[in-house]
Amino acid sequence: MVSERSLAVLRAIVQDYVASREPVGSKTIVERHAFGVSAATIRNDMALLEEEELIAAPHTSSGRIPTDKGYRVFVDQLTDIRPLSQAQRQAIETFLGESSDLDELLARTVRLIAQLTKQLAVVQYPSFGSARVRHVELVSLAPDRALCVLIADSGQVEQRLVELEQPVDDETLGALRGRLNEIAGGRTMADAAEALSGEIGSVDRRHAAVLHTLAVTLAEQARVQRQDRLVVAGAANLVRDELDFAGSILGVIEAIEEQVVLLRLFGEMATDEHAVAVRIGRENASFGLGETSVVSSAFEIPGRDVSRLGIVGPTRMDYSTSMAAVRAVARYLSRTLGES
Repeated sequence: MVSERSLAVLRAIVQDYVASREPVGSKTIVERHAFGVSAATIRNDMALLEEEELIAAPHTSSGRIPTDKGYRVFVDQLTDIRPLSQAQRQAIETFLGESSDLDELLARTVRLIAQLTKQLAVVQYPSFGSARVRHVELVSLAPDRALCVLIADSGQVEQRLVELEQPVDDETLGALRGRLNEIAGGRTMADAAEALSGEIGSVDRRHAAVLHTLAVTLAEQARVQRQDRLVVAGAANLVRDELDFAGSILGVIEAIEEQVVLLRLFGEMATDEHAVAVRIGRENASFGLGETSVVSSAFEIPGRDVSRLGIVGPTRMDYSTSMAAVRAVARYLSRTLGES
């Protein structure tokens, strides 16, 4: 166990090292921070921190730098995350608010997070794994042609043209519409596709084409929705911080390019009381990211699975600012996408 003052010394070392990339000595701490004690006392605190493996000396007779364990204690001891400024919050709303659709919104999101944190930014594309069929509409375009409109409870809308083998009047089309909603309504995409396929052989031939088209549409959507993927931006930030990696950053970039690695890592990250999750250094070793820290938060769209966004960078990062930025953007996405 270390004292409160020793923890304060650890915070000072983390903050100064993050700001300067230079090992921090007792004299520097006395000069920059108002501890009201001598350099010798600070050296004793640093010795205790070193015994606890919270700091280490990169070179003989040098100052000290935080270890992965030290960063972990620092993050866990953060009683509050420094909030973003009003200007930063306004910038988030303005920049993301100009998006015309989900694809553009997520592309803007990763660019914004990369700019705010100066790290590599990642957003997990929302999937419709839990989306259900809300309504199926059939619109007559001609006696032998109809527009099939699929509406999901997530707000997703799919439209397909259906060529009918025989002319169908409005009364028949209305009856078919009712039957389709009876079969598919309230089911997941995959379940609805299977149920509709099972009905094709037992319905009027005039209806079979519509059922087949809708079943194919649902099956395609179910397949797409299970394909998790990531949107990434800010890889140049990793190159800029190359000195923070003991070896080559190529291994880090390769691990990130293997999107399944980050998706698995995101899946294991549980958020804390700040609605943020942080994995530091060796905690990520099994994913090939042992020299990086990952900060993430969750966002959710009604009818879709929970998705995550976050950053990947060296362990020497401004955790408080990064956590605040990731959390703020995630909250904006949840609020905006929930409303729309």
